[in-house]
Amino acid sequence: MEIGFIGLGKMGFPMARRLIEAKHQLVVFDTRKEAVDALVRMGAQAATSPKDVADRTETVMASLPSLQASLDVATRAGGVIEGGKVRRFVDLSTVGSQMAVNIHDILAKKNIVQVDSPVSGGVTGAEKGTLAVMVSGPKADYEAIKSALEVIGKVFFIGTKPGSGQTMKLANNFLSATAMVATSEAVVMGVKSGLDPRVMIDVINAGSGMNTASRDKFPRSVLPRSFDYGFTTGLMVKDVRLAVEEMRSLGLSMEVAEAVGRLWETVIKDQGPESDFTAAIKPIEKAAGVVVGGAKGGGVMGK
Repeated sequence: MEIGFIGLGKMGFPMARRLIEAKHQLVVFDTRKEAVDALVRMGAQAATSPKDVADRTETVMASLPSLQASLDVATRAGGVIEGGKVRRFVDLSTVGSQMAVNIHDILAKKNIVQVDSPVSGGVTGAEKGTLAVMVSGPKADYEAIKSALEVIGKVFFIGTKPGSGQTMKLANNFLSATAMVATSEAVVMGVKSGLDPRVMIDVINAGSGMNTASRDKFPRSVLPRSFDYGFTTGLMVKDVRLAVEEMRSLGLSMEVAEAVGRLWETVIKDQGPESDFTAAIKPIEKAAGVVVGGAKGGGVMGK
């Protein structure tokens, strides 16, 4: 099918590439010319603006880094809303349910359907086509794009209520964020007492404590101290903040969420928004006076 794709960053580029490889006809736009040029060499057509994309395709997908970027691309001057051909806007970004509803309501005035479709699985999942794709929107539009979404991952229909996909995504990423900092605290405790962090991770992964951080992030990025998993601290903090806001808007008890939120605020202050989110362990190490992993396996700083 003909698909417009806006936003060719770390997540968007591999998703767009997979769609091209699956023989879909893509019209692409990004502010970075080199990303557009790379996909054009693979067979995509270049567009000059989000409006240009929406003038040329009925289905426009977007993978964008912030709430404001999604709002601007979808609804502002020169955006998708001004396109002459577009029928549906498929937002693969994480913007929270309130923003998703806002975009939905604005686009509806122009008879453009907003399909909320955030994804989870990181850069590796985007490259391999193994993302979890959480879709909410009209069932007919879901059916129309399902085969394309299946190219980028496993598709789940969350419901017809606007923003439902975002609520699902925030629940998922809150658990991912919690696993990262909780595992960091647990392993730092062990290293402080003299345990080998590699043995700890092996035991955790064979036992009831196993989670996505111990299974994936620690072996790949923390223990070797490469901190290169491919998802930034800034994006994780954005997701955690959105999750806390969502819980607060629903009047929920948030003891764990607020504690996790405070930890991630410390991480972004200490490591910066462009750091890899697996660097979340560093301020925890610093406070404990230990280093986890590396050539020596980890231990007390200065020894």
